[in-house]
Amino acid sequence: MTVRQVAVGCEFRYFAQVSTPTVFQVQPRAEAPISVLKAATSIEPETPLRSYVDLYGNPCQRLVIPAGQSVFRYDAMVEVPDATEDVDVTAPECLPDDLPNDVLLYTLPSRYCLPDMLGDEAWSRFGGLPRGYTRVQAICDHVNGHLVFQYGSTGALSTASDVNAAGFGVCRDFTHLAISFCRALNIPARYVFGYLPDIDVPPDDSAMDFAAWMEVWLGDRWWTFDPRNNRPRKGRVLIGRGRDAADVAMATTFGAPQLESMLVVAEEKSS
Repeated sequence: MTVRQVAVGCEFRYFAQVSTPTVFQVQPRAEAPISVLKAATSIEPETPLRSYVDLYGNPCQRLVIPAGQSVFRYDAMVEVPDATEDVDVTAPECLPDDLPNDVLLYTLPSRYCLPDMLGDEAWSRFGGLPRGYTRVQAICDHVNGHLVFQYGSTGALSTASDVNAAGFGVCRDFTHLAISFCRALNIPARYVFGYLPDIDVPPDDSAMDFAAWMEVWLGDRWWTFDPRNNRPRKGRVLIGRGRDAADVAMATTFGAPQLESMLVVAEEKSS
């Protein structure tokens, strides 16, 4: 299999009035088809760091941000397939009774994904479409056309229902809305976030940021869909999976330190 190398990473600069316990979730999940070649974490000033894996299998790092100025950095070099994610327009939906036990969770409402509130619209728009992969793609097409991407337009309290009514949002909002429509139709869908470099696509003029997409259970496996970009892409580097963005926050602080700046890197490196 042909592969390409991608440099990924991030930097968070904080000012804290008091020491603040924090969890970072920025490391790629070291699982096929991604290979992590090397990785490094640094903290200024030097601070003890503890690693663990959460209940969704996501790698996390715990530390206490000291009072005053601090910088958290993570850098990694990964190999990704020189191919887009799989597509199969014949992949079927499963009846609820046939879903695996551990998949049922992803049909239920969660903090930001509200299939109960959006159920009437989901069935009205998509209920009559042929079941399976093409119906999920129709959901992505609708969300991509309905929402306008506006950086900074939504916040930590914005739900899929809010975004659907407003007609705009950021990357995670596109994903939350598409997940909500899928779950309303009893199609399991889970939230994914990670690094997404511009490989074999026109470069984006905006600053690099973390990306969000979703995985949908069809047939006997999970399939990748991207309501924001709405096209197969190369180079996805998965960080975390969960019910929605609440489960996979890049940084969770148990306090209120000021985030002075954030930098995200995801770019292909030549051999």
